Amino acid sequence: MTAIASAAPLLEVDHVTVSYDGFKALNDLYFSMLPGSVHVLIGPNGAGKSTLLDTIIGRVRPTEGRIVFKGEDISALPEFRIVQRGICRKFQTPGVLDELSVEANILVAATRDRRSWRSFTMTRSAAERERVEEVLTMIGLIAKRKLPAAQLAHGERQWLEIGMVVASDADLLLLDEPAAGMTNREAGATAQLIRQLAGRHALIVIDHDMDFVEQIAAPVSVLHMGSMLAQGTVEEMRRDPQVAAVYLGKAPKGAADAHA
Repeated sequence: MTAIASAAPLLEVDHVTVSYDGFKALNDLYFSMLPGSVHVLIGPNGAGKSTLLDTIIGRVRPTEGRIVFKGEDISALPEFRIVQRGICRKFQTPGVLDELSVEANILVAATRDRRSWRSFTMTRSAAERERVEEVLTMIGLIAKRKLPAAQLAHGERQWLEIGMVVASDADLLLLDEPAAGMTNREAGATAQLIRQLAGRHALIVIDHDMDFVEQIAAPVSVLHMGSMLAQGTVEEMRRDPQVAAVYLGKAPKGAADAHA
């Protein structure tokens, strides 16, 4: 890979506005990220974080601006086409298949030929089997591989869905509150997992817990009312008076209250 190619953004959110009957859920938002990098989004409820992920994955269309992935404008593509191009999302609520084993859940995500999902007796490629083993080890569930997903504890279910996203081998992983409901120990393990994934994947992580965000050790963007309020390190965000005001429920002077 040439130096120019390596410097090209993987993702550009190019001055995106999403408007609903005059309310701007996103307002002229711009940021970019390089391949293999990690970016954390924080902000109060209604700041536009989930709307941004919805727009990147194709569930919401920009009113203005565009989403550029690997140099291609994907703003008008259907969600499944965007997934095929290398973006995969984990939602806040785990979406695992409870009736299947832990291993089978990972296998579903790792299978390249989606027509074979209905038959788990089909022969899998060596690459798929290797990927399943790698992901199960990575998320710490290899000892529970045969256990039905319904029997996992909450934190383990979160790890399983992260594993499913990772198994897709997408270039960009979107993680919406991956440590929600976890214990401090589990959250620490999740932050370590995210750091481990960086490089092979780029990741956008949404979360509210600053202690968890600090453990990820990645650049942070603060959204407020659909706009970019501040960007920097976790420590810089802790010291920023505007960011502190937003998190205390007091918007900066001249700004309206955040929407719930």
